[in-house]
Amino acid sequence: MRPILLCVLLLTISNVFMTFAWYGHLKTLANKPWIIAALVSWGIALFEYLFQVPANRIGHQVLSVAHLKIIQEVITLSVFVPFAVFYLREPLKLDYLWAGLCLCGAVYFMFRDVATAG
Repeated sequence: MRPILLCVLLLTISNVFMTFAWYGHLKTLANKPWIIAALVSWGIALFEYLFQVPANRIGHQVLSVAHLKIIQEVITLSVFVPFAVFYLREPLKLDYLWAGLCLCGAVYFMFRDVATAG
């Protein structure tokens, strides 16, 4: 598998774990003390890092750190919106679309040197 595709796949899996670690406790552990939520979140975050670290190492073979960061932000929004809407039952907002469009601009500016280098 190409390094960029493998990187994106691993970062997506990592981000699913990250999103649950950061926000899942708001639904599942809302009635527990915050320390319990923190410990559970740390446990989930371990799995996040088991995917995120190899993803960035693989991706960094062909991409800059700035490229990796923008890819991560796009993945974060792509994972977060469905999570917020379907899991946390938050209302779907038009602001998600505007944020996505802003990220498209960020992708354009970050990767335009790659597109013109070929």
